[in-house]
Amino acid sequence: MYKTSRPFYLIGGLLVVGGIAYLFVAHPRTGAGTPPQVNVVHVVAAENFWGSLAEQVGGAHVEVTSIVSDPNADPHEYETDAATARAVANADYVIENGAGYDEWMQKLLDAAPNPKRTVLNVASLVQKKEGDNPHLWYDPDYVKSAVKQMESDLTDIDPADAASYEANYEATLSSLAGYQDCIAAIRSALPGARVAATEDIFVYLADAAGLDLVSPPAFMQAVAEGNDPPASSVVDFENQLKSGGVRALVYNEQTVTPITEHMKAMAAEYGIPVVGITETVEPPDASFETWMDAEVASLANALGPSGK
Repeated sequence: MYKTSRPFYLIGGLLVVGGIAYLFVAHPRTGAGTPPQVNVVHVVAAENFWGSLAEQVGGAHVEVTSIVSDPNADPHEYETDAATARAVANADYVIENGAGYDEWMQKLLDAAPNPKRTVLNVASLVQKKEGDNPHLWYDPDYVKSAVKQMESDLTDIDPADAASYEANYEATLSSLAGYQDCIAAIRSALPGARVAATEDIFVYLADAAGLDLVSPPAFMQAVAEGNDPPASSVVDFENQLKSGGVRALVYNEQTVTPITEHMKAMAAEYGIPVVGITETVEPPDASFETWMDAEVASLANALGPSGK
């Protein structure tokens, strides 16, 4: 089971601005020849991967604040502050990952009830619950479901701009096709290719790509929960890397521990390509699909002729 009561640490560099509670704010412009009034829906996303997608679907009609965006920190370990609480209390639309990944967001929502606020819990949308693997954004089908729900929710909040949200939704789907087509190409070219991962953040992507993720589940889940893996799982993992049958090791760059560093060093020793992935968009100002394009391309390259 995934922990939801782990200690939280402050992720630095958050710029969150509180405001006055409202459903949405109109910013009128006056004067001859000026653009018409634009309604702005205030969106707060718990993590920047969902925030990036909300920005694309919302376009000019949304103002998005992504709370967790530091690529050098573990998103599981986040401590809220007054500015974050204000942003959530004043938001028109809140997007949380759910499944225990961002329990702090649910606590903020509960602390500031707002009947006019719309909330998207992605885990609930895709029928995942606390204790399930929460790394939902690595499943391309879940991403498409979330984007579709964002369009529907924004249309309900701001029906006057429904046509804009629909057009932006279609454009977003098109922009997501690059990395999703690459995943499909891996599935077609290398079905059942054996790969390993230091954490179960990679499980959904491995499944989508038709890969055989052989690293011990007990090892991956323990690392995801911040625990020491069972000794037997460490031995099994080492033997898998020594076997010569693993084509790539996927390494979560935001969960670095002595044991994950040991596995990374072993992969290098045995000539296994290491593919680094992150839990938040890297670099932080990139779009979701730019981030995913790079990660999936790196995986494809590692699985290619240079792989074992």
